[in-house]
Amino acid sequence: MALYYYLMAQLPSLFYDQKPPMSSQAFRELAVSNLNKIDADLMQYLSLEMPSDTGKKDSKKIKSCEFINSWRQWERTLRLNLARYRFLKLHSDETAETSSELPVMPADAYATAAIAFTQEGSPLDGEILLDKARWAAIDLMTGSEYFDRNNVFAYYLKLLLMERRQLFILENGFSEYKTLYAEIMESAQSYVHAGDDK
Repeated sequence: MALYYYLMAQLPSLFYDQKPPMSSQAFRELAVSNLNKIDADLMQYLSLEMPSDTGKKDSKKIKSCEFINSWRQWERTLRLNLARYRFLKLHSDETAETSSELPVMPADAYATAAIAFTQEGSPLDGEILLDKARWAAIDLMTGSEYFDRNNVFAYYLKLLLMERRQLFILENGFSEYKTLYAEIMESAQSYVHAGDDK
């Protein structure tokens, strides 16, 4: 397995709650230019999206990389279990026949789905909880060799999570702005109408 000392040594540490030090696209371009052809080709299978079924050739490539295979299985299981909990909540009378149909492994993905689904609070809090669980799962999957391809792949996924977190902050900020703007406009309208009454 190739080791990527030069690439990994130049990268800053990543922390979920911070702004990403670079875009995932910039990192991907940097990584692909430093990876061997096989590892560079594998980068295309890294995503935060629901893993889709792949053709035989792609499936063989994914299975050749334990990290990517594990990541895709974990994310798929997480999403299937979230869907399962949503279904069970909507169709509580049909739980007996459906509850055993969806997979519940790996255990941490199952537990995360259960906790996130039952999480009290806003949907944003639930999404942040899921992303922190994804971050922890990535850490567990990388292994102990810091300069191998697993850590390159993990770094990319973590940048994707950090970018997603930044979108939450922007959306939340825009929502607060719209609320504040509406309050100001209401207040201004009230002031104008109060002046008309005089």
